[in-house]
Amino acid sequence: MNLKIVLNENIGHFDMPENLKVGMMVSKHHKICKSLGCDFDYYGFALGQSPFPVPETIQNELAKNVDAGYYSDSAGILKLRESISGFNKRYFNLDIDHDRIVVGPGTKTLLFMIFSIIDAEIIIPTPSWIGYSPLIDFLDKKYINYSLLPENDYKINPDHLSDFLSKKEGKYMLLLNNPNNPSGVVYSKEELEKIVEVCRNTNTLILSDEIYALTTYDFNDFTSIGTLYPEGSFITNGLSKDRSSGGYRFGTCILPRQETSDIRDAFVKLAACLYSNVSTPIQLAAISAYKENSEIDEYFKITRNISRMIGLKISEKCNEIEGLKATIPEGGFYFLLDFNQLSDKLKNKGIENSNQLSEALMHHPNHIATITGDSILVQSDNYIARIAFVDYDGEKAFKDYKKSPPKNQSEEDDFVKKHAARMLEGIDAIETFVKNL
Repeated sequence: MNLKIVLNENIGHFDMPENLKVGMMVSKHHKICKSLGCDFDYYGFALGQSPFPVPETIQNELAKNVDAGYYSDSAGILKLRESISGFNKRYFNLDIDHDRIVVGPGTKTLLFMIFSIIDAEIIIPTPSWIGYSPLIDFLDKKYINYSLLPENDYKINPDHLSDFLSKKEGKYMLLLNNPNNPSGVVYSKEELEKIVEVCRNTNTLILSDEIYALTTYDFNDFTSIGTLYPEGSFITNGLSKDRSSGGYRFGTCILPRQETSDIRDAFVKLAACLYSNVSTPIQLAAISAYKENSEIDEYFKITRNISRMIGLKISEKCNEIEGLKATIPEGGFYFLLDFNQLSDKLKNKGIENSNQLSEALMHHPNHIATITGDSILVQSDNYIARIAFVDYDGEKAFKDYKKSPPKNQSEEDDFVKKHAARMLEGIDAIETFVKNL
């Protein structure tokens, strides 16, 4: 008798993250182009991994603690949570007791736990980061696709949000990603205050994903929701983006400032069942990532300046292409590129929807890898692409900047030409694609 293994039906509710799927498609197209005698590499605008090296102080602490094979607190080692508390006070003016902090193996896991624990329907502003909706889909929970408008820089309009929520009944949690992936925009303090006022008046929670906070190009422009809505916000962050430690899988969550024992107990209980604790050597290394450290401070300044120079130049170059419009990044590694003015030409070429735009850009002879369509939760007739500008040697750029920081616009332009040449060629390839429509 053949044994039939039946999968949980929720597995069919979500797909592999699009950035990983694109990676597999790139591999497939490599084989196709090789058979055609095409010697090429892809212009990589799909994967948003920090290009910089892990700070040495974190590497050294990890090496020192490789023998820490013991289980540790499911919420996080106390000394680590105390360091995280001090870090949030220094950088974000958040006065947080360590008991309001829990850690997890990456922010994805913490987001999954919040979605699992909190009884609320999630409002996802779109275009969105590719990772939110698959987690909610797997849990078979409802979420609302809340479309944002390009004329408002893809930011939430408080008046519209108020009107939207006033017509709803039930419990809701607004998912706010600031700085934003995929648009690169940063909310001002005044904009956040208005959003918080709406949420407070409607008893709406906020899940504030602030993983890119310290990549904000002008850090004085960043305000944490925790300073404005401490009683109603969950704040996630981690080491992946601003300290280039995505492979460490380490994230943090600040719980709302109220009677948090039930929420904290739920987190700890679920953590103990799911993963026991974050890797103990990683936690011990992370202590150094959150302590006062001049090396880390300098690291933030250098990496955000490099990202600023490259992001502004790449988006500016896109805005010079007739028929395209790019958002101007203010933090992170992304911007949105709008092809909608060319929709008729795209359809005439058989590119019927946004998903097919990504395929067309990738296909021979274009070789341009981007993220579009369903993966960022846009409607099929919305021809926009997420551009990640990280395809360069971040270690070399970091060392060159540290040795000789650009002093004026001309030197910044030269720096970008030297270190981001491949991406500049990629934008030229996009321009050729547009001209050939």
